Amino acid sequence: MNGSKTAFLSVLSNTFIVSLKLVVGIVTGSVAIISEAIHSALDLVASLIAFISVRISARSADKGHPYGHGKVENISGTVETLLIFVAGIWIIYECVHKIMNPTEIAFPFLGILVMVVGGGVNFVVSLKVKKKAEELHSVAMKSNALHLLTDVFTSLGVAFSLLLVTLTGWTILDPVIGIVLALYIMREAFKLLKESFPPLIDARLAEEEENEIMRLIESFQERYIEFHDFRTRRSGPEEYVDFHLVIPSTMDVETAHQLCDEIEQTIKATFVRAQVMIHIEPEHERLAGQPL
Repeated sequence: MNGSKTAFLSVLSNTFIVSLKLVVGIVTGSVAIISEAIHSALDLVASLIAFISVRISARSADKGHPYGHGKVENISGTVETLLIFVAGIWIIYECVHKIMNPTEIAFPFLGILVMVVGGGVNFVVSLKVKKKAEELHSVAMKSNALHLLTDVFTSLGVAFSLLLVTLTGWTILDPVIGIVLALYIMREAFKLLKESFPPLIDARLAEEEENEIMRLIESFQERYIEFHDFRTRRSGPEEYVDFHLVIPSTMDVETAHQLCDEIEQTIKATFVRAQVMIHIEPEHERLAGQPL
């Protein structure tokens, strides 16, 4: 499956799971199940955003967007995380209300069954989305996969809480577990925000990524003098790398061009979607700029 088809698969699975959880949550009266339905509903919105953003970011660069449309994915990931924060706050509010106004849970085993089925479906889909996200280096799909995997953990957590309520009769466990799950998904949202937002303000790549790129450049150090003004940034699934390369004054244009091509291909062998820009500087210009 290509990126958009995989993203649409998560839309279908979340539509099914939201409907199932919402109906069962209303029937059983479990605030934890209803909270999970809201969580899954936001996952559905996130899946739709990811689906649309993947299609847009895949468009080629054009006259109006000469650097492509990759940052659409970062916008998508940022919006998804904000939605999770909203969901977390809403879930906590409903759980506190349930603690103050406790009610019995009807048909708890029905709720347990639905949570286990929903978690199982999202686990399978999350693996498919994650695999495709890594293949395409898609931050939107990576965020979507984490959404789905988070839903797996929260669904199983709710199933466990319902089982405890059934065995102990302590109805307060239902909203308490709901609050714990809300805090968990908000924590995951914060982690996603730290990954999706920085590229919007052209933050550099991670230190280990930059070190790896510089190591690849230095593997050619016998053929050039030095490199400087090294910069990186990310835009959606693509990494942008540019630097100045100082070459011997005796090196002709064709040889210098070939060297740049080899460096670029070496970087792309590890960073498949990298866009590399190398500015050539002859040795005599570097020497001319040095103080006597």
